[in-house]
Amino acid sequence: MSSTLLLEKNEMARILDRLASQVLERHARCENVMLVGIQRRGADLARRLGALIEARLGAPVPLGTLDINLYRDDWTSLEGKPHIGQSNIPGSVDERVILLVDDVFFSGRTIRAALEALLDYGRPRAVELLVLIDRGHRELPIHADYVGRAVNTSRHEHVDVLLEERDGEDAVRLGDSQSI
Repeated sequence: MSSTLLLEKNEMARILDRLASQVLERHARCENVMLVGIQRRGADLARRLGALIEARLGAPVPLGTLDINLYRDDWTSLEGKPHIGQSNIPGSVDERVILLVDDVFFSGRTIRAALEALLDYGRPRAVELLVLIDRGHRELPIHADYVGRAVNTSRHEHVDVLLEERDGEDAVRLGDSQSI
């Protein structure tokens, strides 16, 4: 299986640092912001982003995780039964700015599912989207407010985000779906 390295560890760290700066530029003290990472790698990235923001503010930002498997529109076409994980939303989302965090933004269907799941918890004042990689090919009219890196891909390619806490290394790789 061949793949192309798109980002290595230091580049990922710089991008996350820049994204944290952009969030703070828009939300200053983040007083009404809650970070919510989409399980699994989006949740890992949200934890890292939360730590960067906390280090700058000297105060934590509420951090939640969201499992969207029950809300996917393709679960009936998946082999076997979908694994339903646990969401953890640390308080009311009502009237908060929810910063939804994911690793790769593709068709928009994952984000649609996340929005549906999030609304089961209440009515946020706003939902903003932060993604590490935007690879294009939208099928729904959804956009990201914060983008780490936009990458031109074809539909038959696949973007893999590897994270130290889950995969033993930090890297983003582009590969051909037929060879993965």
